[in-house]
Amino acid sequence: MNDAEDFTGPETAKALENFAFSSERTDSDLIKALAMVKLAAARVNARLGYIVQDIAGAIEQACQEFIGGQHHALIKCDPYQGGAGTSLNMNVNEALAWLASRALDPYFDPGQEPWPVDPLEHVNLHQSTNDVFPTAVKLAVLIKLKTLEQGIAALQEALQDKEREFADIVKMGRTELQDAVPMTLGMEFGAWAEAISRDRWRVFKSRERIKTLNLGGTAIGTGLGAPRDYIFAVTEELKRVSGLSISRAENLVDQTQNLDSLAEVSAMTKALGVNLLKIANDLKLLNSGPDAGFREIVLPTMQKGSSIMPGKVNPVLPEAVCQIALKAINDDNLVALAAAQGQLELNAYLPLVAHTLLGSLQRLNAACVLFAEKCVRGIKANAEACRAGLLGAKALATFLLPILGYDTVEEIRETAKSEQRGIREIVLERGLLTAEQFDGLLNPRRMYKLGYSDDDYEGGGK
Repeated sequence: MNDAEDFTGPETAKALENFAFSSERTDSDLIKALAMVKLAAARVNARLGYIVQDIAGAIEQACQEFIGGQHHALIKCDPYQGGAGTSLNMNVNEALAWLASRALDPYFDPGQEPWPVDPLEHVNLHQSTNDVFPTAVKLAVLIKLKTLEQGIAALQEALQDKEREFADIVKMGRTELQDAVPMTLGMEFGAWAEAISRDRWRVFKSRERIKTLNLGGTAIGTGLGAPRDYIFAVTEELKRVSGLSISRAENLVDQTQNLDSLAEVSAMTKALGVNLLKIANDLKLLNSGPDAGFREIVLPTMQKGSSIMPGKVNPVLPEAVCQIALKAINDDNLVALAAAQGQLELNAYLPLVAHTLLGSLQRLNAACVLFAEKCVRGIKANAEACRAGLLGAKALATFLLPILGYDTVEEIRETAKSEQRGIREIVLERGLLTAEQFDGLLNPRRMYKLGYSDDDYEGGGK
């Protein structure tokens, strides 16, 4: 059987009719996570004697195929749905029951009654959407967080490599887009790397919040309708199936009704979006030109930038990253609002939370990976432009304050401004410093020292 074979179960058909809102599809990791839950339940139910082994084996085979990426086209219902995820749960139940029934009976007709494997009596045995769906959502988020952490690490390493590569290129730092004081280009990349390293840490920490599950709690967390021996075994089996570090929550009612842990993960994606937006915008500024802008760096050429201006190249990767970042920032607000809309023992908006958060995690990972591979690693420094901008900046006088004093520096700066001359030229002309002393003050190694010492200005004198 392959995904091209078209099957729609009766409850799935109702969902398709009732919730025809979009052309979007359920996230692949969520489908796999739901299959993991069904597999764990089938194994435990068979081990405890609640379903016979041949039915459990057929369900397991179908689940393993789903986990391996097969048959996902059978999951057809719209991600935007009422019922707190019941439609998606039933879509999975029916698809797995159909596959399992076919495995048991090659001549199986879905129109026959009863099915060899029943969607509710077998696939969904001792489960409720209200414990299955939140559990699967958390599993899918954990899977994506692990992937995202790797993507963030790749971006962090790319920025750190550039930090080392550009450590000796001195340039003018800027505050509020105005010339400030000297720094190295490597420092700029190092600051971005530090910001991204915090995102990496936040991803790691956020995983801890969603490792406790409500599986076994059934409808509201009390376990009604499920045997005690099943409840105490199913999460441990899911741990073996998924390979993830998960556990049954102490308070299943809490984990059934509250989505703050998912909102916390979403807030982490917002922080990452903030950093990506800032870094991408900075790169666009430093790359601006190539002749009339900052032009301190050169971004890799990706594609033609214009259909009418020959030779124009645009910073398309940073632009795309900015858009992904803006969506992540906005989506976090949506997740927070939906998570807060839970009423009493259940949040009916979990499908919206799940689809929004999983999509954001997917896009952010792709953004980090592509940003690192196709942009950051290919950045070249324009050392000449950095040097020219540094020596041409009147603000360069500021770093002479400790040796020449405020009044002298202010006068030099005004002279440079009125006569359109460089700070270095005036200082050397007046004999305030030698060329060796002046250039020594701009040594890249000095930029990495905090503050100054008398040795830095030895031989200068006021």
